[in-house]
Amino acid sequence: METGMRLILLLAALLLPPTRAAGAAPQTFPSSAGNLAVEIIAGGLMHPWSLAFLPDGRMLVSERPGRLRIVTRAGRLSPPLAGVPGVYAQSQAGLMDVMLGRDFEQNRTVYFCYAEPAEGGGRVAVAHGRLQENGRTPRLVAVTTIFRQRGPVSHGLNIGCRMVQAGDGNLFVTLGDHFSAADMAQTLDNHIGKIVRIRPDGTAPPDNPFVGKQGALPEIWAYGLRNAEGLAFNPADGKLWEQEHGPQGGDEINIIEKGKNYGWPKVSYGVNYDGTPVGTGKSRMPRMQEPVWHWTPSIAPSGMAFYTGELFPGWKGSLINGALKFELLSRLTLKGDSAVKEERLLQGLRERIRDVRQGPDGALYLLTDNPAGRILRVRPEK
Repeated sequence: METGMRLILLLAALLLPPTRAAGAAPQTFPSSAGNLAVEIIAGGLMHPWSLAFLPDGRMLVSERPGRLRIVTRAGRLSPPLAGVPGVYAQSQAGLMDVMLGRDFEQNRTVYFCYAEPAEGGGRVAVAHGRLQENGRTPRLVAVTTIFRQRGPVSHGLNIGCRMVQAGDGNLFVTLGDHFSAADMAQTLDNHIGKIVRIRPDGTAPPDNPFVGKQGALPEIWAYGLRNAEGLAFNPADGKLWEQEHGPQGGDEINIIEKGKNYGWPKVSYGVNYDGTPVGTGKSRMPRMQEPVWHWTPSIAPSGMAFYTGELFPGWKGSLINGALKFELLSRLTLKGDSAVKEERLLQGLRERIRDVRQGPDGALYLLTDNPAGRILRVRPEK
């Protein structure tokens, strides 16, 4: 079995577009901000999923098969960190988001989201550990799982899972509908198709919207979501924005509010993969929240970041979105709570973009999703 999997990965790598080595001359692409230079920072990552910047500028990167690595600013990869739990690595599932705690410089806490093996599939779990770098090999110590998704396990599809931490320390976590359990996104006795809000110890804050409601799980913050793989606070006003995969069409960006229903699978701007209507066949219904933006056809959105840096002054306040299927960056110009214009970038790069982060230097850093994944840095050409 292991030999067969290695052969599959080798064949997949051979079918990828030709890659360029780290240190090679940057590729250039046009944009409204002038030509963009795309530099390769590092390669050799298998389906990298998430990136977090350490205080000294190094990067903590997750790989979907179940590895965490530290990557230096020069692109050197550490060995996989010890202490990471085993994951259910199948299709879209595995080790997913990674995030530094807000108090990382005091206690070195790292949060991560993963598919924990369970019942022949994977159950989304959130854990934290302490990053230890005594000696040559970094590791996570005191690893504790603080949250486990309740509901049917995933077999690798529509699993989520992005995280952010609010200023009060509480965590927001996106949880997918697992493809085959979509109807459960509309009921409150499970965590399928939800965003949950939990304390750093995994318990539900008492002001969550469904605390004390019979038949509802107290961790739920919002519901009626399909497969959210982007989550970020808008620094302009602190509102929580989310983006998710639709079915065939109907990828969405939403502003997430306490206790609100976002409609899946009752309403959608897309259709099922066989062309039949989703749910009611309507794109909107009373008491279900309208998206800020939607894409039809689907671009398969992934990571997202609000741009606040100085390298691209004309882009300040923009929402930058990665796309897997369409292999591009989508930059949305915002006006208040509305997206008013889209610019599509890097369309000639021919890379599935899994994560987007703004670096400490104001550049954009991208993760490419393939068996020979890379970290790319996007900056002005001059």
